[in-house]
Amino acid sequence: MAKFFGNLHLVLVTGLVLAIVVIMAFANATGPDAGAIAGYTMHWLHTFFGVLWIGLLYYLNFVQVPTMPQIPAELKAGVTGHIAPRVFFFFRWSAAITVLIGLAMAFHHGYGAQALTFQGAGADKVNMIGLGMWLGLIMAFNVWFIIWPAQKKILGIAEATAEEKAKLAPRALAASRTNLLLSLPMLYCMVSANLYV
Repeated sequence: MAKFFGNLHLVLVTGLVLAIVVIMAFANATGPDAGAIAGYTMHWLHTFFGVLWIGLLYYLNFVQVPTMPQIPAELKAGVTGHIAPRVFFFFRWSAAITVLIGLAMAFHHGYGAQALTFQGAGADKVNMIGLGMWLGLIMAFNVWFIIWPAQKKILGIAEATAEEKAKLAPRALAASRTNLLLSLPMLYCMVSANLYV
């Protein structure tokens, strides 16, 4: 048992298989055709990667960033050299996958264009999802084009002078805090719109 739980990839694959078994077991409730099963599988994957993305956003903002000034200098390399690069790997890829699956799901269900253009005539649900989609797109842009390029240099993954790192840190923090701020209405939009499905 310790060998099983000690292998992150094996646990994830087993969880994935178990989730698909549950989706298939309840196919009568969701619709047994392949399109319905694909839709629910996309929804589940979107939720999984979204939880991973936002969970890491909250970890960074509530735990790692506020704690770094209190960590003794000789221990900081453990965080910046080992923990943070792994966090940012999952952070940026879960952001990309969440957004891509969300867009695929919206177009699969036929409301993608309406949601992105706020053309859900009389359909608050579609417009609410559209707002959530735009907030998610802005947040993913911040991750890939502001936070990650800055963090690569701050963490020493890419070359940068100490002066350049000092300039990048406030920019990365502002983008991360912007994402924290936007995550709250984005989550409300996504969860509330799905209550009316």
